[in-house]
Amino acid sequence: MTTTTDTAAPGTTPSAREERLRRWRLVLGADSAESTGRTLTGRDAAMDGALTALYENGNGGRPGGRGGGGRSAGLGASAPSVARWLGDIRTYFPSSVVQVMQRDAIDRLGLSALLLEPEMLEAVEADVHLVGTLLSLNKAMPETTKETARAVVRKVVEQLEKRLTTRTRATLTGALDRSAKVTRPRHHDIDWDRTIRANLKNYLELPGREGAGTVVPERLIGYGRAAQSVKKDVILCIDQSGSMAASVVYASVFGAVLASMRALRTRLVVFDTAVVDLTDQLDDPVDVLFGTQLGGGTDINRALAYCQSRITRPADTVVVLISDLYEGGIRNEMLKRVAAMKASGVQFVTLLALSDEGAPAYDRDHAAALSALGAPAFACTPDLFPDVMAAAIEKRPLPIPDKEAVR
Repeated sequence: MTTTTDTAAPGTTPSAREERLRRWRLVLGADSAESTGRTLTGRDAAMDGALTALYENGNGGRPGGRGGGGRSAGLGASAPSVARWLGDIRTYFPSSVVQVMQRDAIDRLGLSALLLEPEMLEAVEADVHLVGTLLSLNKAMPETTKETARAVVRKVVEQLEKRLTTRTRATLTGALDRSAKVTRPRHHDIDWDRTIRANLKNYLELPGREGAGTVVPERLIGYGRAAQSVKKDVILCIDQSGSMAASVVYASVFGAVLASMRALRTRLVVFDTAVVDLTDQLDDPVDVLFGTQLGGGTDINRALAYCQSRITRPADTVVVLISDLYEGGIRNEMLKRVAAMKASGVQFVTLLALSDEGAPAYDRDHAAALSALGAPAFACTPDLFPDVMAAAIEKRPLPIPDKEAVR
């Protein structure tokens, strides 16, 4: 391990240097006690113990220290020891850190099986990633655990609905109103920006007022009333392979929100090598989530064939494919279906991920091929999704940062 020395900048106070050394000791683990000169006691010692149980390797160093990548010290295989550890990290660390540590414990120490025990589920900090793990274990889950698991999933879903619903409805209602242009609007429904642009040819200079003029609005363009005059069809086509867990969670919540809007007719389809239509469960996203089965193969072509067969008004339809595009079906047929849908007037959106996880892994060849068809593939955060849908409904360019789009 590299020795940590006191190299604080001139003027650093003794308390700031002590805090810096304390943090290094917690980060680097027991091997750094001598080099940092820090002996942990009380709360710090308890925090160090929780970190050691998860991150210490067989040689005593934490990741980045000597011997990184060795055997994990572990939490033991018993539910009581893990439950105590979960309680400790919730005591000593903020919620955002707890969620990361839980995820690391599941990934590094293979604790997924323990989540099948109700007492364990009651001890964890619920988040989107935990929901994804529970959904992947759904088929193996005993009946005694399922009700607890549903309660955990419902808690996360309600948090997401609270965060996303209001803005999604407001954004899409505005887009639907703008997309329902009428040529004989009432005064308060006139879209003045579009009206002026449509009548620029009717510009007249005012006599005796050089440089001044007016536009004669021979043709008025206005906003329609979305709930009365227009209805769009939306099809969410969601890849339920294991890598798409967070996207499945967010898409299910958005599907329920869209289905609650009378101006939209929403269909939700999930797929692996089979295709399942969960539209009749959209009134409860928890039911949708437990209707999925994370893992398995991928047949995008088959899923798009099903979606294509359900399109009755292509000019008023938005299809959103949410997939990392690792196709196990017939690639050329998949691309032909996308091209055919676009040629018929369908607005086709390809999301490589719908999550906050950053840049996803995806099939770059398939993404580039879709982009060549005019359907650029990009990752989308939940907060951006309403804007993407609004643009698709209005048939205007999607709000994609250049660095995110596959071109």
